[in-house]
Amino acid sequence: MKIQYRLATQEDSAELARLEKSYMNDELSSPAESMSGQCFSKTDISELIRLGWIMLAEISEKQTSAAQSQASIIGYVIAGPWSWFKSWGIYALVMRKLSDIEAGFSKITAKNSCQYGPIWIHPDFRGLGIFAKLVEKLSCNVAKKYPYMVTFIAEENQASFAAHTGKSAMEVVDYFSFQQRDYYLLLMKN
Repeated sequence: MKIQYRLATQEDSAELARLEKSYMNDELSSPAESMSGQCFSKTDISELIRLGWIMLAEISEKQTSAAQSQASIIGYVIAGPWSWFKSWGIYALVMRKLSDIEAGFSKITAKNSCQYGPIWIHPDFRGLGIFAKLVEKLSCNVAKKYPYMVTFIAEENQASFAAHTGKSAMEVVDYFSFQQRDYYLLLMKN
């Protein structure tokens, strides 16, 4: 099995929207079943492809007919400018918190950072190093415009927390609450 990584194109938006809808609550543990994960529509994804980055992990599947193959998306990670996310309450809160974050001698701002996430990997392909590779590839693309990526992870999502702090260079810089749910705020230098 060969896994390939590439930036999403507009042709991927329908499949990404389908995956978002199908797997939007993957992050939630059983105690949080009454909560809903965020879900981007096809329109949202098209805008993010245009304004930001969606890095894909895919595998090629050989078709039964003569030498045709089709790629299947098995993972993706999203990053985009704060201006796109700011109308949603939780992102507006994170944007206000940016001015409290420092990295070395730099203050983190909406101009030198972007929103990172969500990231999703198909359950059948977890544990194969796809997470780290998606983050690495995304970071290389984002670094051309933003030196930092900022994300937040729900406190009860310990698998995501462990992956982000153990398999990528993200570090916890704050902790906050929003709508009766607690979150870690993380930062990564690209």
